[in-house]
Amino acid sequence: HMVHALKHFIIGEDPLNVDMLFEKMRRSRLFDGAMAGATVTAMTGIEIALWDLAGKILGVPVYRLLGGKFRDTVRLYCDSHAGKDFSPDAYAARAKEVVAMGFDALKFDVDETEAGFRNDRWNWHASPGEIDWMVERVAAVRDAVGPNIDLAIDMHGRYDIASGIAVARAMEPFRLLWLEEPVPPENVAAMREVKRASPVPLCSGENLYLRWGFRDLLEQQAVDYIMPDIPKCGGLSECRKIANMAEVYYVPLAPHNVCGPLGTMASAHVCASIPNFLVMEWHWIDYPGWEDLTLQEQPVIQNGHVVLTDKPGIGLEVNDEVARSYVRPGTLYFGERL
Repeated sequence: HMVHALKHFIIGEDPLNVDMLFEKMRRSRLFDGAMAGATVTAMTGIEIALWDLAGKILGVPVYRLLGGKFRDTVRLYCDSHAGKDFSPDAYAARAKEVVAMGFDALKFDVDETEAGFRNDRWNWHASPGEIDWMVERVAAVRDAVGPNIDLAIDMHGRYDIASGIAVARAMEPFRLLWLEEPVPPENVAAMREVKRASPVPLCSGENLYLRWGFRDLLEQQAVDYIMPDIPKCGGLSECRKIANMAEVYYVPLAPHNVCGPLGTMASAHVCASIPNFLVMEWHWIDYPGWEDLTLQEQPVIQNGHVVLTDKPGIGLEVNDEVARSYVRPGTLYFGERL
């Protein structure tokens, strides 16, 4: 519905004026959530479509319109889950499976312990027993994959400052790529306090929007890496602006990504075009039909990387037949009522 509300601001305009059209949409919604949330995400979807159209009009891939590329492939980390088996052996087995698929970076959640493990789910506190539980699983993964595979862990912002610091210190022997959101991410001062005491890098930012949303995180030097969700936070041009801000503070980007292949490829164009890119998320190890959502001449993911092509635009097209099969009856399919 928001996309339909925004269409009046771009119909009849020159589609090559992508930045101007995005700003026109944003300013039109200044009193309707134009700085965050679903409004920005809707504008982001339109912005990405405009870049795709611009590339097709000019006959070039989007990364060329963004200033060219620093790299031909975009490294991914696999957000790995061991299913309903919370044993250290299950974590280790999944890690080995991911590495065998070609990934050299992976991430596990450590805040989802067995039911009943925590005394109180709502008080932000991690008991020594819970921290020991986390350590056992991370140790099993590190032992399984060895020292040369990058390993990150996610806490989803569910803990207090003291618990975040305690977990960070407990994780030091495992040489983590990062510890993700040990405290609620909206509290930048709390994140900064954990960072100052943490022997491992911190990462945050998946629920921030636009460059203004990242300003405090960067200016207060509260994290080591930021993770904008490119198809949600403002789009391709906006994420390049965020990357430029971060570069001033020597902060790399590790974009959050739970998208299908089209959103993943769109994000990859940005990742290729910036110098301070670290690694991007891929979330769909348990969904073998993920790449079927688009039409492509080669696999989107090869050996743990997104491989860019020279095709105009984003480089992928929606597989209409497959995509329609996922639409719930009575809902909209890209603006078309089924």
